[in-house]
Amino acid sequence: MTEQRYLADDTVRRFEAIVERTLEDRVVLDGTHFYPTGGGQPHDTGTLRVADGPDRRFRVVDVEKSDAIYHTLEPVAGNADADADGDDPPTAIDLPEPGTAVIGEIDWDRRRAHARYHTAQHLLSALLLEEFDARTTGNRLYADRAHLDAAYGRFETDDLDRIEARLNELVDDDRPVTSDTMDRADAEATLDTDRTRIDLLPDSIAELRIVEIGGGPDDPDGPYDRTACAGTHVGSTGEIGEIVVTGRETKGIEEERIRFALGDHVA
Repeated sequence: MTEQRYLADDTVRRFEAIVERTLEDRVVLDGTHFYPTGGGQPHDTGTLRVADGPDRRFRVVDVEKSDAIYHTLEPVAGNADADADGDDPPTAIDLPEPGTAVIGEIDWDRRRAHARYHTAQHLLSALLLEEFDARTTGNRLYADRAHLDAAYGRFETDDLDRIEARLNELVDDDRPVTSDTMDRADAEATLDTDRTRIDLLPDSIAELRIVEIGGGPDDPDGPYDRTACAGTHVGSTGEIGEIVVTGRETKGIEEERIRFALGDHVA
């Protein structure tokens, strides 16, 4: 199984790894900082290049996790794997052989946007549970917007205004965001399962990564939120920036969707 290095440090932009397996247009590395699609967060993109020898670079266009983490590659035009005229990628991809040392570089603008939105989603989930007794039932984030589904009858305009104002107060508090590992049995015994949703995780997961948002000036003992999550996050809520609630819609009986975006993504 690929070492999920992004779980221990999601601030790494460039890393070295060894190719373990190849399959058509995909490679498996011994370890990776590329985040695979999951938990409502899209995969990272970036580049992978062979560490030694001729210039052999590939675009990482998809990352998926199953029995291992698979990186789908496309050759970069103009490198040693391109056609002779240097204009177009070849029709067949000459992937690096197992045992080859490679260097991965993450598209940081995309990763950074996902981290900001994911941390904002944690704030929103905690706020809805605390102030509306509304449990998060699903979420999806992109590089320029996000939405969250919650078990609730209907959010009115005043509710949305209140939610937006409170979210930005939490951002302005610049609360620390940290992560650590925790034994599953301990987590189930001590954490709020309505928030963590540990019951939805496969039984095979015995150790959880817990993301915590600390207390603010008026709540120094905190934390404001603690939940099991494998996604990427910013280092403090102040890094999220302004949050704008852009709308709501009914998704079913007692289920509402709240749409939101960061201030720099709102026209």
